[in-house]
Amino acid sequence: MVGRNYFKRQAAILIKFAQSTSDPRTVAALIEKADELSSQGDEAAIPSPDLSPKAPDIEPESRA
Repeated sequence: MVGRNYFKRQAAILIKFAQSTSDPRTVAALIEKADELSSQGDEAAIPSPDLSPKAPDIEPESRA
């Protein structure tokens, strides 16, 4: 699973690209995509609930 740090690194790279260009449309597109990646990183930080089946409760054997 891709983690939060991955999205944050990708967003930072896009910001650097945006700073290196002078085309305003390209800057806007890169910043928008960086914002989307940053949001995905925030969502990745929230753990999803564990929906896997639970093991049945087992009573320990009594030793008589």
